[in-house]
Amino acid sequence: MLTKTILSITIVCVSLAAAVWMYNQKSPPQTVETSPPTMFVDVMRAQIANVKITVSVQGSVTPRTETTLISEVAGMITEVSPAFVAGGFFNKGDVLVRIDDRNYRAEVKRAQASVISAETMVTREAGLADYAKEDWERAQSVLKSSKAASDLALRKPQLTEALANLEFARAELEKREGDLDRTTIRAPYNGLVREKRADIGQFVNGGTPLAATFAVDVAEIRLPLPDRELPFLNLDERELVSGNGPNVTLSANIGGERYTWEGRIVRTEGVLDERSRVLYLVAQIEDPYNQHSANWQQPLRIGTFVEASIAGQQLKDVIRVPRSALKRDGKLWVVTANDTLLPVSVEVARADEKFVLIKSGLEPGQLISLTVPENPLPGTAVRYQETVDGTGGLSVGSN
Repeated sequence: MLTKTILSITIVCVSLAAAVWMYNQKSPPQTVETSPPTMFVDVMRAQIANVKITVSVQGSVTPRTETTLISEVAGMITEVSPAFVAGGFFNKGDVLVRIDDRNYRAEVKRAQASVISAETMVTREAGLADYAKEDWERAQSVLKSSKAASDLALRKPQLTEALANLEFARAELEKREGDLDRTTIRAPYNGLVREKRADIGQFVNGGTPLAATFAVDVAEIRLPLPDRELPFLNLDERELVSGNGPNVTLSANIGGERYTWEGRIVRTEGVLDERSRVLYLVAQIEDPYNQHSANWQQPLRIGTFVEASIAGQQLKDVIRVPRSALKRDGKLWVVTANDTLLPVSVEVARADEKFVLIKSGLEPGQLISLTVPENPLPGTAVRYQETVDGTGGLSVGSN
């Protein structure tokens, strides 16, 4: 029994000694220093420049002059011009519609006869007045009287009445001739028929609409300008009136092709819309239907929806940055000389859908981060790739 106990203790001691020996033979673990993770970002270099502002708005083409042709006399339409159709072009003075004029010619002849009759009556009364004056003068010499003759004795009222009747007859003739002339309806300008409302064989009364037309010498585009864009355009009324308003480039997609037209701002509507806070500008395009141009181009048809680029003023010493790089708090993130991120507050001169123009807060040559995480921390280490003006063109990289 004692022998078994001693043997067990001996085995335990040997095992402990072996374990201690084996532990002492183990080499210590190696320690590896790790660097903090770096983020890869796109950057652009801040460059100061003078930038010409272009304001982009949209609108629809409308005619400057639009007319509803109305018959001023009653009668049956006996003739219409081949251009008197929807979409027909006409020139100023062209006969568009003729109305039956037989009754009006007869009325003119009656009025002419009345004028002749009135002229005869004036001649007769003038002769009788001369005779009356001579008779009165003879009577005075016989009677040795110095009494003045009355107007009635000299037939002055009768002559005045005859002259008045002559004037009335002439006025009536002028009216009848005007009615006859109005049976022929002529084009008031070079234009186009938008809508035809009457045709040959139709009886019309005075005031009956015949057609809707508009002039094709000039087209207008009403452009809504937000009030925040007003400082960037020269809208001096004196400049607009003299024809020196801002240039406008209009563009539209027609049949899958992109077409452009050149025009100019000619006036403003002068009042800001209370609800939308916009001021409406009016641009004009000469010869929109290409009627008088030596070189053919796509017509700018009435009703076309166009995009307008208005030439604005020049902003000096600004830095253009993609709008996506500016955070909601008005800060940009730049890359320092130690390749870490740093937020900077900037002053924005102008912003549009794609770019912002920075007035102050950046130094020339600074690297502006274009890709920033949602919640960046100052001092975050980065690796970067530089683009040209934020458009994606590769320039310089940092590994």
